[in-house]
Amino acid sequence: MRSVVPVEAIERKILLIRGRKVMLDSDLAKLYGVPTFRFNEQVRRNLKRFPEDFMFQLTKDEHRSLISQFAISKIGRGGRRFLPYVFTEHGALMAANVLKSEKAIEASIYVVRAFAKLREMIASHKDLARRLAELEKKYDAQFKVVFDAIRQLMEPAKPKPRRIGFHAKV
Repeated sequence: MRSVVPVEAIERKILLIRGRKVMLDSDLAKLYGVPTFRFNEQVRRNLKRFPEDFMFQLTKDEHRSLISQFAISKIGRGGRRFLPYVFTEHGALMAANVLKSEKAIEASIYVVRAFAKLREMIASHKDLARRLAELEKKYDAQFKVVFDAIRQLMEPAKPKPRRIGFHAKV
């Protein structure tokens, strides 16, 4: 079965909010081939299927942060009138079941695979850090520079500040 959307593209849509890996309602709606308002309408009609560990609504501050980081549309500008909902892996799968369309079911498989791949990457990162700590205990201080360099490489890259528009050199 060929992916409707590459798993890597789905991975880029997974965000870390409140310590949970989640996807925005608008991103899921697009993947599942329905307008966001219809997607949220079906979720509201089936709220019992979406406990807080499956889905939650963003606060104004969280939404403001997303607007500045990812240039998503502001409430009242471009269509959104309500704060977005975000869905965990289980919530994304439940939403596909609520929608019941072939495209939603097929896309949900790739969403689950993307979440699983991220989980796998995080687990291997933790395993690597554990192994590095064991090696560091085993060898003396002469290898400290090497271990420090490896730890530095393991840290996630810090995003460069984006400059949009014209900026005069001062």
